[in-house]
Order: sequence, then C-alpha cells, then structure tokens
Amino acid sequence: QRRSLAPSQLAKRKAGDEDEEEEEGWHPPTSRKRQKAASETESGECFRSPFRKPLAQLTNRPRCLDSSQHEAFIRSILSKPFKVPIPNYKGPLGLRSLGVRRAGLRGPLHDPFEEGALVLYEPPVLSAHDQLKIDKDKAPVHVVVDPVLSRVLRPHQREGVKFLWDCVTSRRIPGSHGCIMADEMGLGKTLQCITLMWTLLRQSPDCKPEIEKAVVVSPSSLVRNWYNEVEKWLGGRIQPLAIDGGSKEEIDRKLVGFMNQRGLRVPSPILIISYETFRLHAEVLQKGSVGLVICDEGHRLKNSENQTYQALNSLNTPRRVLISGTPIQNDLLEYFSLVHFVNSGILGTAQEFKRHFEMPILKGRDADASEAERHKGEERLKELISVVNRCLIRRTSDILSKYLPVKIEQVVCCRLTPLQTELYKNFLKQAKPVEELKEGKISVSSLSSITSLKKLCNHPALIYDKCVEEEEGFMGALDLFPAGYSTKSVDPQLSGKMLVLDYILAVTKSTSNDKVVLVSNYTQTLDLFEKLCRNRRYLYVRLDGTMSIKKRAKIVERFNSPSSPEFIFMLSSKAGGCGLNLIGANRLVMFDPDWNPANDEQAMARVWRDGQKKMCYIYRLLSTGTIEEKIFQRQTHKKALSSCVVDEEQDVERHFSLGELKELFTLNETTTSDTHDKIKCRRCVNGHQVWPPPDDSDCTSDLSQWHHCADKRGLQDSVLKAAWGAAVTFTFHHHSHEEQRGIP
Repeated sequence: QRRSLAPSQLAKRKAGDEDEEEEEGWHPPTSRKRQKAASETESGECFRSPFRKPLAQLTNRPRCLDSSQHEAFIRSILSKPFKVPIPNYKGPLGLRSLGVRRAGLRGPLHDPFEEGALVLYEPPVLSAHDQLKIDKDKAPVHVVVDPVLSRVLRPHQREGVKFLWDCVTSRRIPGSHGCIMADEMGLGKTLQCITLMWTLLRQSPDCKPEIEKAVVVSPSSLVRNWYNEVEKWLGGRIQPLAIDGGSKEEIDRKLVGFMNQRGLRVPSPILIISYETFRLHAEVLQKGSVGLVICDEGHRLKNSENQTYQALNSLNTPRRVLISGTPIQNDLLEYFSLVHFVNSGILGTAQEFKRHFEMPILKGRDADASEAERHKGEERLKELISVVNRCLIRRTSDILSKYLPVKIEQVVCCRLTPLQTELYKNFLKQAKPVEELKEGKISVSSLSSITSLKKLCNHPALIYDKCVEEEEGFMGALDLFPAGYSTKSVDPQLSGKMLVLDYILAVTKSTSNDKVVLVSNYTQTLDLFEKLCRNRRYLYVRLDGTMSIKKRAKIVERFNSPSSPEFIFMLSSKAGGCGLNLIGANRLVMFDPDWNPANDEQAMARVWRDGQKKMCYIYRLLSTGTIEEKIFQRQTHKKALSSCVVDEEQDVERHFSLGELKELFTLNETTTSDTHDKIKCRRCVNGHQVWPPPDDSDCTSDLSQWHHCADKRGLQDSVLKAAWGAAVTFTFHHHSHEEQRGIP
C-alpha cells in the first residue's frame, strides 16, 4: 500500500509507532535479504549457487609457491610465439632473435610480386634439383625499385631506370659500366637518376648495396635544385651533401669527410657539387673510390682537352652516367668525347673514330656528295647508331604531349627599322673583315664583326658607343641616329624586334594573367629589357651570371609562386639556360639566336615542363634577311645531323651546304624570310601554305618540324597579330599536339 510522505502524515505515523513499541517491546529492524534467508532456513531449502566458493580467511602471512609450479608457469609463458600486434600482418613469424641472421633463402628488399612493382633484376628460375644444390647464402635475389618511387614513375621513366641499371651493372655491354641519358628536356631525367642512385645504394642481386657513395656533378645553378629534388622524392630517407660555396679549407674538409665514409650505411652517401668546384678540388676526390658519378648537363664535357673533362675522367669510378638532352651540338667529334667518357674504347680512339665514322658521314651528308659517298655515309651512320644505342637512351618531348598542355613554338621574322637597315648596310660597306672573308681568311676581327651585327639586330643602342668612337665599320654612323638620341632611355621604335616584343608584352599584360620569360645571350640586351619594363611599369626579376647560386634558387621559387606579382623573368641563356624550372610562366621570348642550337633548345624548355598547367607559347625572334637568319639556318643543319645520329630520322634532306662564311655578311632587304626562301618550301604557293603540297612525296626538309608557314591571314595567335603591321613579316609554327589534333 502506498503511503503518503507528507510531513503531517509522517508525524502521525511516528507517534503511532512509538505507542505500539511501548506496548509490544522493541525489536531490531531486519533487512529483506535476512528475512529471505530466515525463511529459507525455516523451510529447509537453500538456493545458494553450487559454483560459489567459500571465502578464505585472510591472513598476513605470504603464500609460498611450489618451485616446480613456478617453473612450469614461466615455461608456459615463454613457449608462446610472439605475435605482431598489427592487423592482417603477413610477415615471417617464428622464433627469430634480434641481431641473429634468419635461416633459409635470402629475400629481396621489396616485394617483386606487388602490383605495379618495377623489377630491375629477376634471378634465373631454378629446377627443384638445382634448388637442392644451391648455396642458400649465395642465391641471387630480385632487385625491386622502392615503391615510394615506382608509384610516381611514368611508363617512359620506368623504361629509362631499367636501361640505366642494366648499363651501370654491365649487363647491357659486358665490361662497360656507363651510359648516356639523352632524353629531351622535361622528361624527368633527374627523377630517373635519383631512382637509380637510391636503388644502387640499397640493394643488389647479392642482397647488399651495389655502391657505397655517389657523386652528382652539375652546373653551379643546379646544385641546390638537385638537393631539393632528392629531398622531394626520397622524403628524408637520405641526407645528401650539397656543396655550393665556402672557403677552400671548408670545402676540402667536407670532401675529405665524404671520401672517408665506409660501411653499409653511409651517413651522407650522395655528394652534389658543381663542375667548377669539382675541378678545383679534384685531388681530394681522386684519393678514394666512388661507386657512381652522374654528370648533369654533360654536354659540357664535349671537349676532351679541357681540365674539367680530364679531372672527371681521372675519378676512380667505373659507373658513369652522363645526362644531356642535346648530346650532339656542333660535330660528331664532340659526340665521340661524350661516349668515350662513359665507355672508354667502345668507339676506338679519336683518330680512328674520325677516320672510320666522322669523315664518311659528313661527306655523305654534303649537298654535293656523289652517290657512292652517300651510300658509304649511310652505312657508317647505321654502324655508329648500332654501337652507340647500346649505351644511349633518348626519347623526344613528344611523350610530354600526353601529360602537358599544348605548346606552340613560333619563329617570328621581324623587319629591320630604317635606322637598323642603314647602319647594317653602312657596316657591310666599311668593315674590312668582309674583304678578308672573300679571300678565305678568318680572323678575330671577323668574329668581332659577327658580334657587332648580332647586337645591331637586337637594338642600335648596343652599338651606339662604337658609333661614338667611330670604330671600324661605324665611321659616320652617329649621324644616322635621331637628333638628341640618348642611351639612358630605350626607344622600341628603333628596333624591329624590340617593337614586336613591346607589342607581345603589352597585349599579354592587358588580355591575360600570363607571365613571360625573356631570354637573351647578352647582358646588354637584358639592360634594355629592364629599361623597357621600368617605362611600362612591369614588375620583373633578372637572373644573370652576377647572381649568387643561393639567390637564384630563391627568386625562381618566388617567381613560380602563383601569388607572386612579377610579370617578367629576364634570363641570360649562358647563366641560367640549363635545368631551371620556370613553370610560373607560360610564354617565352627567345630574343636572339645562338650558334649552338642546344643553347636555344635548353633555354626554350624552361616553361614547358612537368607541373605546367597552361598552354605555352614560344616566340623565337629573328631579324629578316640578316645574319640572324643565317645563324638559324646553321642551327637547322646541326639539328638535322643530330636527328640522323641521335634520333635516327631517315628523312632529313640536305638543304643547306656549309658554304662560305662570307654569306653571313649580306643583307636581303626584299625577302619576307630568307630561311623560307632557302628551304624551297613546297607547302606554300605565293607565300601561303596549301595542304596537301603539290608533291606529297617531297614535303619533308630540315624544317619539317615546322608544320605551318603563315602570313597574317594564317596567324592564329592574337598576340602576334597585333604586332604584324609594325614589324612581323613571316612566321613558322610548330604545334606540340599536331598529330593528336589530326593536323598534318
């Protein structure tokens, strides 16, 4: 029955209880459990659980265990195998003590059967009988690239790593341990070489590292870049030693410490050093041995007589990898020097190479060669390719079209201004080197004349001082300049190319957020660029030979940042044309050509690289009918030779003979493009391209890479259209994705 808990009711019940207790006597209260137990006792039934043990009496005395019981208990603990506390762990289990070699067959460092594994070496399959006889401690194991790297390697890079490993381990050419990585710019040569180094430093078929130490020699501007790339791809697994400055004593101390490292786990197994520093400290590095040497931008070793080549060649290392996107730059003898450096003797001596290969090939490629000479040249060329291809791998940048945005490369012919034309003709009339060349003489003054004409094509301001001093070829030239002319300010209207550049920059700045790289061979031209940028209020950065190595890396990183305000990156092709990554920009202007096509190719590859997200435009400016077109034609001839030997192209025609140097000192004022006239282009009728050409079977040439010849009507780039009326006379186009778009 439910009873009220109100205070008045509680007081009444309490008073009533006291009265009852006085009558019946007091009894202690009984809990429900005790009442239940009492009732069970009275009835004789007990519901206590049979599994309940009686409580033991507590005492303060310690319990003594039987020794045999204790030993049995300990043995039962130790007899249980160790279990790895990782879910789904499938590694080897068993009684393996730390520091004790496990019995049984040796195993590879990484799983060769994992999906996507890059296996560089696979041991031969053994029969059951051979497996019983084999010495388990000498059985070869798989060599597998670290999955951290193999996951990021593209198909052509996986192929490249396998080729490099086969070469340096002498599996491709018995007795030779060198190779040339000749992929074109932007294909990831650095990543492939880092993968090779990391694999050699950690594993081999003998279940131990293949090498202890490796040395990377590069141009000074790329030392920090190599260090950053190793950190990027290996993520702190290794600590390279990069030397990019310091006193002679400090550098010697670091190099001695590096060479004295021994053992399986060398603290800093990779040394990154510049060519200049290596040459100055070669004695320290020659005292010991190195497992591998990698020479980045290896075309610097094209002359076997220079000190850098000899210092590197005396380094005690059999494994040599030479990286160069342009192994042939000028002639085949330079090509021989590179191959001889990595695999000495494979092509014989220099004299044997010249007699057996170089002379027959060049004779066969001359426009005036007889049929017999051509046939002999082709045979020797095939023989050279078959020998060299065993240690040289080359893939062209066409592969990049799968991964990178479109690149449009344009050769832009720019008309000279009236001032430039008069100065040019005045120089040709006065300069004595022209007369010397007609007599077949070549002197220092001839080379000086070439430089003067190249500078005049850039801008008359570059030769103004010579006009003031009335040097040879510039007598009375000062009167041709406008009244009150001063070099303190830049006048774009006095130079055809500068006028086109001014248009390109203005239209780009006003119609897009693109950034531009300006490249020139002369720092004086960079000075003009600076004046133009200040006049137009463009933000810019400049990299030339005067900038320290550490500062170069900082300004490149800042320029590539999307948030950086700089619009223009000025670059000296001699100082920073190789290896720099300038993907922050997607337009590049090559203001003047170089005699060596490799220098131009290197400089133009700065923007169309891994990481680029925007369509790229390359503008190569040439002054119409001048020495610059002659230089471009010589470049084409050299590139055609490279295509035959390195790229194995068979359809390269013989359009240009070497000719006389006196051809350089001429001016063609009537043409829209001297180069287009020289190649006898069959794609154009009356200056306009038609397709298909009149003769389908003869549409290839040294300029076959240029898919389109165009005047203003055929021009699709709005930036160049704006400049056409001012100075542009003709353009050649090359589209990186022509084949994919179905364009012939």
